[in-house]
Amino acid sequence: MTGTLVIAGLGPGNDALVTPEVSAALARATDIVGYIPYVARIAERPGLTLHPSDNRVELDRSRHALEMAASGHDVVVVSSGDPGVFAMAAAVFEALEAGPAEWRTLDISVLPGITAMLAASARAGAPLGHDFCAINLSDNLKPWSVIENRLRLAAQADFAMAFYNPRSKSRPEGFVRTLEVLKEACGDNRPVIFARNVSQGDEQIRVVPLQDTTPDMADMRTMVIVGSSQTRIIETGQAPIVYTPRSAP
Repeated sequence: MTGTLVIAGLGPGNDALVTPEVSAALARATDIVGYIPYVARIAERPGLTLHPSDNRVELDRSRHALEMAASGHDVVVVSSGDPGVFAMAAAVFEALEAGPAEWRTLDISVLPGITAMLAASARAGAPLGHDFCAINLSDNLKPWSVIENRLRLAAQADFAMAFYNPRSKSRPEGFVRTLEVLKEACGDNRPVIFARNVSQGDEQIRVVPLQDTTPDMADMRTMVIVGSSQTRIIETGQAPIVYTPRSAP
């Protein structure tokens, strides 16, 4: 008898932003697998086993989930945001491709969630209203030279840009260099949104001109969105609205 494997997104942090589809999968699960703080969001109940693990063991976590599903468990692998955006869906499929053939007969599904990128964009207005790209600034799984090349090409193409994992204590120099590259490559003073802990009680949204940005404005809980050359700011009686028009000149 085989079980099921669901790879689910928990959204950016507020339980109200978890989709009904994901909530139903969590209610059916016998086992929840994921990074420690994400598993901590799941309420304990009889018949459910929680399997929290560290952030850098994605493939081990994926293999464990596949093994449990193959033995008859109904497993949910949880990610924050959307599981297909710099998260666990790709890790599970890497383990599946390299694993035993019988794993490929499992009932596996991916349930989308609201990404931090989209939640931050909505809070600010619509900065991703035209063409945009998303770049993970962590160099744990790719060399910095690849990141810097992509930054320059994105600036050259005049994309709005959304940055995941901008600045950690172990690699603060990456975001320093990111801002240097952008200030050099963009050639204008477009708005930059620093959205920290979006949808949570201590949410902070800051809109800063590119030339005034400093590395300490971001940490690992911050989503950074850089507008394109066409991105506009509408001043209101409350927070400014940042949006990128739907058409290009």
